[in-house]
Amino acid sequence: MDDRSVGDGALRADHTPEAIRRRLGSQRHSYLRDFVYGAVDGTVTTFAVAAGSVGAGLRSSVVIILGVANLVADGFSMGAGNFLATRSDSQRRERARRDEEQHIRTFPEGEREEIRQIYAVKGFSGDELERVVEVITADRARWIETMLSEELGFPTNPPNPLRAAASTFVAFVCVGFVPLVAFVMRSSFPEFFAAAFTWSAVLTGLTFFGIGALKGRFVDQPWWRSGSETLAVGGVAAFLAFVVGAAIGSIV
Repeated sequence: MDDRSVGDGALRADHTPEAIRRRLGSQRHSYLRDFVYGAVDGTVTTFAVAAGSVGAGLRSSVVIILGVANLVADGFSMGAGNFLATRSDSQRRERARRDEEQHIRTFPEGEREEIRQIYAVKGFSGDELERVVEVITADRARWIETMLSEELGFPTNPPNPLRAAASTFVAFVCVGFVPLVAFVMRSSFPEFFAAAFTWSAVLTGLTFFGIGALKGRFVDQPWWRSGSETLAVGGVAAFLAFVVGAAIGSIV
C-alpha cells in the first residue's frame, strides 16, 4: 500500500459522520499562537539583554540578574497586554451582541434581510435561500451568532483572556530563559561553559529557528523560511544590543 492510499484512508476516516460530529462538537480556541509569539518575544528580548550586558563587559552574575528581571517584568507586561487586548475584543463582541439583539427586536425585517443577502452572496437563491433564512431566524440565539460571525466577523469560539495571557507569560518566561542557561551553568561547570556567551548564542539561535519554524504554521510560510526569518530578526536585535552595550561599556 503506497503513501497516497494510506493518506486517503486516513482522510476518509476523518470525514465519517461520527468523526465530523466529534470534531465540530469539540472545537475550542487554540492558545498555541499566544504561546508562540510569547516565546519569540521572550527569547529575543532576553538574549538582547544578555548580549548587551556581555558587550558592556558585565559579570555573569549581573547578566543573570538583568536577564531574570527582564523575564519577569517584560513577561508580565506582555501577558497583561495580551489580556487587555483579548478582553477588549471580548467586550466589543458582547457589545455587538447587545446591539444585534436590539436591532432584531426593533427592526426584525431589516435584520432578516441582512441574513438573506449574506447567504445570497454565498450562492443561495429562490426557495432554498428563503428556507435558510427561515431556519436561521427561527432561533434568536442562532440568529444573533450568525450576525456576529457572518456580518461582523467575530470568531465563533473567542479566546479566554486569562488563558491567552497565561500562555503568553509562560512562553515568555520558560522559552525566554534559554539565553541565560549557559550563564547559569557556568557557575557549576566553569571549564565546559567558559565561553558562556557563545553557548548562549548557539542555543538562542536554535531556539529562534525552532520557534520560527513553528510560527510558520500560523503565517502560512514554509517552516524553513519562517525559521530563518525569526533567526535573522533575533540576530539583528542581538547584534544591535551587543554593539550598544560595548559602546557604553567603553565610555563608562
